[in-house]
Amino acid sequence: MPYQSEFRPGLFADKTVIVTGGGSGIGRCTAHELASLGAHVAIVGRKIEKLEQVRGEIEEDGGVVSIHACDIRDEEGVIATITRVLDSTGRIDGLVNNAGGQYRAGLETISTKGFEAVVKNNLTGGFIFMREVFNRWMQANGGAIVNITADISNGWPMFGHSAVARGGMLTLTESAACEWASSGVRVNALAPGGIASSGFDVYTPENWAEVKKVAAKVPMQRFGNEAEISAGIVFLLSPAASYITGTCLRIDGGSPNARATFELKPHDRSPPPFDGFHRAKPTRT
Repeated sequence: MPYQSEFRPGLFADKTVIVTGGGSGIGRCTAHELASLGAHVAIVGRKIEKLEQVRGEIEEDGGVVSIHACDIRDEEGVIATITRVLDSTGRIDGLVNNAGGQYRAGLETISTKGFEAVVKNNLTGGFIFMREVFNRWMQANGGAIVNITADISNGWPMFGHSAVARGGMLTLTESAACEWASSGVRVNALAPGGIASSGFDVYTPENWAEVKKVAAKVPMQRFGNEAEISAGIVFLLSPAASYITGTCLRIDGGSPNARATFELKPHDRSPPPFDGFHRAKPTRT
């Protein structure tokens, strides 16, 4: 069974899209969907073994993919990666800045080194990719960029380092959308809420006990899944979003709308999850 995308076949035919963090989770899913729609997908990640596995999956499904081992925090590595993509495909029509990560910690416990590492991983690396893709292709040819942030409404206690980085990515998105509009480049952000993906698997049992309480605080009373995020990314990259730039699409089940003045009621009336990803891996829920 192929990827069950809601978008028309061939939508990204003859297009090249870079997906960072493409070896797992949301990035892996997005790479699969874009490839199923005809794109040449260039997936980027630090671990070549994960990238090779995803390449094998996509090629088995009939898609076109290239893999690029790169730490997005390494400026020279990013430049070299973009050179390889341009040399092999001759174009970069889309960029999905998905790579990132964080760990649960109170602000008083975070070292300066740890704080800076999270900011580099969730903000600086994405900026380097944006700048280089723009300067070397999109400025002359147009394109679309989607920056993955997070649900940082009202702050993000116990993840303050990531909240700072994600907030920076949001305002970077808004700034670039204005500066680069005259080049035909659209820049948008997408903020996932609690998403059941491989990212859940990195939490310790103690931290997971806290994370799994999140679903009860969501108006839709569940976590989202990778395919629901990928669908939003694909939309923002697509011609259907041609008049959308500088915005942030929330995919979070209404999480920021829950307030202490309103008691959420447990229910099972939410629309069923969109399970379009045929290779989704079971994870914690």
